[in-house]
Amino acid sequence: MIENDQPPAWDAIILGGALAGSATALLLRRRNPRWRILIVEKSAHLGRRVGESTVETSAFFLGRVLGLTDHLNEKHLVKQGMRFWFFNESTKGLADCSETGPKYNVRFPGYQVDRAVLDEEVLSRAVAEGASLLRPVRIRDVELVDGGVQTVHWTDEAGGAGTERARWVVDASGVAAILARKNGWLKTNKAHPIAACWSRWNGVKSLDSREFAERNPEWSRRAKAVRFTATNHICGKGWWSWWIPLKGGDMSVGIVYDQRITELPEGGKIGDRLRAFMAAHPAARELLEGATFQEGDVHFRRNCAYSCSRYAGDGFVLVGDAAAFMDPFYSPGMDWISFSASAAAALVDSCLSGRSAPERVARHNANFTASHDRWFDAIYRDKYYYMGDHELMTLAFRLDLGSYYLGVVARPFESGNSALETPAFAPRGGLAAGILMALYNRRLASIARSRMARGTWGRSNTGRYFGFISYELNGRLLPRVVGQLLMWMLLEAREGWRTWFFTQPADAHAPMPAPVAAKT
Repeated sequence: MIENDQPPAWDAIILGGALAGSATALLLRRRNPRWRILIVEKSAHLGRRVGESTVETSAFFLGRVLGLTDHLNEKHLVKQGMRFWFFNESTKGLADCSETGPKYNVRFPGYQVDRAVLDEEVLSRAVAEGASLLRPVRIRDVELVDGGVQTVHWTDEAGGAGTERARWVVDASGVAAILARKNGWLKTNKAHPIAACWSRWNGVKSLDSREFAERNPEWSRRAKAVRFTATNHICGKGWWSWWIPLKGGDMSVGIVYDQRITELPEGGKIGDRLRAFMAAHPAARELLEGATFQEGDVHFRRNCAYSCSRYAGDGFVLVGDAAAFMDPFYSPGMDWISFSASAAAALVDSCLSGRSAPERVARHNANFTASHDRWFDAIYRDKYYYMGDHELMTLAFRLDLGSYYLGVVARPFESGNSALETPAFAPRGGLAAGILMALYNRRLASIARSRMARGTWGRSNTGRYFGFISYELNGRLLPRVVGQLLMWMLLEAREGWRTWFFTQPADAHAPMPAPVAAKT
């Protein structure tokens, strides 16, 4: 055992060199160039991963905080918002699917990013600004000492081994969650039993192609925006799929589903099961005609959602997926990185500078516990019961977007980078917006279960189009949200009362049969 009175070689060791870790290192070096930062990364080259789409807060973080705007515009694609596609038994083709999305190109910057390219760029910038990098090595063990020196043991591919010591350890190891798993802090979110399956595909058709425009000219003309570089969400009962184009021509495609409601078809390769599942949806079927998934890049994971009972201590802090993962819907992963990396850098810097660690650690834990729990309640709890219903999901999306702008997006754009040190929906982090969102989300889920019980779920999923004007931070934002709240009240008056007679509890549904591809 190494004695803790020996001076450590490092001020902070960061476990993981992908975006969460390298961004934290970069922020720490910019706060104080004297800090000795070591990044320990297991891979020789960072690979692709999910979390390829930014929204307004994460685009602010990448562009304005980290200074990556030129890189994002040169190496990645500009995102054109979010778009949703719905279907039911009457939907015969893509043009029949009910659609919700921006009518014109969006106002705020956003990007579709290749994470292998982005993560390596941020890592290289952290090293250029003075952080040290040790790769490829694997973490063998981490010994934490509250208020003391932390010890990290590693091994390399050649059989070598080493030990590094620092006052602080930042866990940015992603879903490996090294510290949380070792110390029993990781908690599976049993209220949100989602599974995910994804791959990158070649040959996926473009929604802006001549082929689709000539086949469906009226459908093509109704949206003035670019459809293809949006994050397209193809939605069904209890599931949704993301379609994210990447620079170079391939497409990230994945499904996420609530295991209480539906399941993948049995048998065969995961990629084939993914195709079979999605082919029940006319939009997915037409887009995937002739497309192939990339062998060796197919992934499947059950029970994806988790959080931690501790996010920091006097000597460690968790960032990104090493701290929690809620759901990929609405692309919150990089928002979570933006908040957790910003807060971690502030925490470590202040404590290394001699400020009281216990007080700051307690506040950090309270903020991130409240943020995760309210974020989950506000957006994800039982959402899969209604996200495939065009009417309910369109109303929820408009309310979610307006509330997100009022309670979350406005803060960094109006107050500056330091606003990201307080996570979303924590006290002083948009708490009121989170409470409101949790209320209408719970009611829409109840109405959806009532519709399922009455056989009226998804009746507006064919032939509807809602093209909205993108949101801005101006005087029209609040009236828009108020108008959408009135629409919710009208929905409650029309059928909210039915939830008292025609519904089932969220955990009472047996899994529904997996979708079966329509014959062509």
